[in-house]
Amino acid sequence: MDRPSNTPLMVAILILVFGFLYIPISVLIGLSFNAGGMPTAWTGFSLKWYGALFANGDILRAAANTLIVGLVSTVFATLLGTLLALGVEIRRRKGRLLETLIFAPMVIPDIVLAIALLSIFSLLDVRLGLHTVIMSHVVFNLAFVCAVVRARLKTFDWSIVEASADLGASTLTTLRRVVVPVLAPAIIAGALLAFTLSVDEFIIAFFTAGAERASITLPMQIYAMIRFGVTPEINVLATLVIGFSVLTLTLAQRFNRGGLPGQ
Repeated sequence: MDRPSNTPLMVAILILVFGFLYIPISVLIGLSFNAGGMPTAWTGFSLKWYGALFANGDILRAAANTLIVGLVSTVFATLLGTLLALGVEIRRRKGRLLETLIFAPMVIPDIVLAIALLSIFSLLDVRLGLHTVIMSHVVFNLAFVCAVVRARLKTFDWSIVEASADLGASTLTTLRRVVVPVLAPAIIAGALLAFTLSVDEFIIAFFTAGAERASITLPMQIYAMIRFGVTPEINVLATLVIGFSVLTLTLAQRFNRGGLPGQ
């Protein structure tokens, strides 16, 4: 069946949708290079606000916290999510209830998950801080990593696992030398996605970070700054976060679609 040709109406709708999505982002990026102190009026090109941003101690501390949370939660979420994907795929013929429970965090609103995690920490009398943010992000990212790895497992040839066992390899050796190399592009893509989500996530971190300034992440710092109005530093910070997110998501798509570089 032939694919329908592009009509002027379809092209116009596409342009309107992309314009609605990306024109505000483009304006924000442009204003991050604005020389004037007014964040919404163009007065000339300048990089001075980028220098001012990197001289702001509060932002640098928040960025460091975000990096710690992102890296640690990504490691645990990737490890647990990969193992979970393998287990679910092996047992997929024994019902769908397990899959529903695993992927629930992906569809539950963030604020509901944040309240639930805060309730658990309060019930267990766990002091809130950066460690609770990390644990919460692991829970949040686990389902996304599992979903990415499972997509790769849909085309996985399980006969190579049987061949490895027939040749005398142990389960651990088969996992390390057969399964993991085949799944490596999906594992890396899942890790990059988890890291991006962790860096951008605000609601769960806001609920589970506690009152200490030492546990403030970058999205929380942006929220604290924007309550007093949009400043050029916020435009710069938002531009950097957008650029980082686009880069990591592009890499995730590259790994998951085409495999490792050079393959």
